[in-house]
Amino acid sequence: MGDQIEGRARGDRPATSGVAGGDRLRALGDAIDGRGTGAEGAPGGGARAFDARGLHGSRDARSGRERKRWSTRRKILVPVVAFLVLALVAAGGLYVYARYRYGQIEKVAVADLRPVSSGQPFNMLVIGSDSRLGAKASTGVGTSTEVSGQRSDVVMIWHVVPSTKKITILSIPRDTMAQMVGEGASEFGRFNRINASYNYGPSLVVETIEANFGIPINHVVEVDFSGFKGAVDAVGGVWMDFRYPARDAWSGLDVTSTGCRLLNGTEALAVARSRHYQYEVDGQWIDTPIGDLGRIKRQDAFLRALVEAVKRELNPLKLNAFLGSIPQGLVVDKTFSLGDMLSLALDFHSLTPNSITTYTLPTTTVGAVTPWGDVLFVDQPADQELLVKTFGSELMAPTAPPPGTTLQPEYPPTVPVTSTTTSARTAGGSRVGTVAARVSAPNTTPTFDPTPCSP
Repeated sequence: MGDQIEGRARGDRPATSGVAGGDRLRALGDAIDGRGTGAEGAPGGGARAFDARGLHGSRDARSGRERKRWSTRRKILVPVVAFLVLALVAAGGLYVYARYRYGQIEKVAVADLRPVSSGQPFNMLVIGSDSRLGAKASTGVGTSTEVSGQRSDVVMIWHVVPSTKKITILSIPRDTMAQMVGEGASEFGRFNRINASYNYGPSLVVETIEANFGIPINHVVEVDFSGFKGAVDAVGGVWMDFRYPARDAWSGLDVTSTGCRLLNGTEALAVARSRHYQYEVDGQWIDTPIGDLGRIKRQDAFLRALVEAVKRELNPLKLNAFLGSIPQGLVVDKTFSLGDMLSLALDFHSLTPNSITTYTLPTTTVGAVTPWGDVLFVDQPADQELLVKTFGSELMAPTAPPPGTTLQPEYPPTVPVTSTTTSARTAGGSRVGTVAARVSAPNTTPTFDPTPCSP
């Protein structure tokens, strides 16, 4: 009897009731375990199911096919569900990590910021501070005892459009003459370099930019030397190609060989800060006498190189170090929430250097002007043409426009958004003639400047 049962269980011998012995034993096992319970869960349901299967082989076969289909579905669904659970856990972990890093960033209250709805274009004022507070002598930029106070080496407005995944960066040269407002007017006079306003903090810079150019500011980000250097070192440096040896005694730049070179944080900082850039051709050192305008172009090139470096870096430890370096020397306005940053990261996770367009505010110069020395003046109508091209209908009417070369406030000409012709007007609003506006071209890197490269 035991052999018969064992044989039926193995399926070695045919069953006698038209049903495979193995199936009958499996049915019996189901009944014992309660798996054969009827639809309503009544006792004895398993036995009835056993009898039905014994009497109807076709139903047994159908049940086998159903089990096979369920088994196939289970093989597909279980990994998918497991993946979703893991994804949710990972997302939760990343959110916790993001909150941790966000909590490390210093926040500052900035007055007069314009609120913006989620997903809409916004303007972010990025200020590169030359404050030496906390800087070590080893960085080569000087310490707070050597260089007191703070000014803005970099004044950029990032126009961010989430729907098109595009960023347009407008750089305002630090030596551009602006009409001072608020506390700046009482200390620096009616007119002064725009970077002077930063001595009173970011709120006054926002007020000065809106009053002079009518550009609405929604967020503010400040970066100082330590944060800049740390970010570069955290990703292992940036790659830049030098066609000529280069130097700048003021910033500490000293590149003696050509080609695609890996720059550490100190070297990259020397490139981005260089205002007295020189390059060597056939043993002769050549000056580039465009000062801050040249530096802006090198900063644009560096920014693209940094984007490339971050996108290339897949080592999670280095990425963690990069994210950890960001709070050092970084300050954001208090309205720039974690949700805003996460949305920005999601919208621009595939950002490439080609997604970034850079411009410099058109300016002109007449040489040294007492008592400010060599300064820059807005160049109308090209200035307003570029503002309209970049910010469109977001622009507001300036309340304290910057001075022209005659040291008188120069109201911007009327520039239709869809037109390349402008009508100039005086401060009183009277028409002084129609002029053709020059369309500003995006910034390009001069042949003597370093460019991003791949190792």
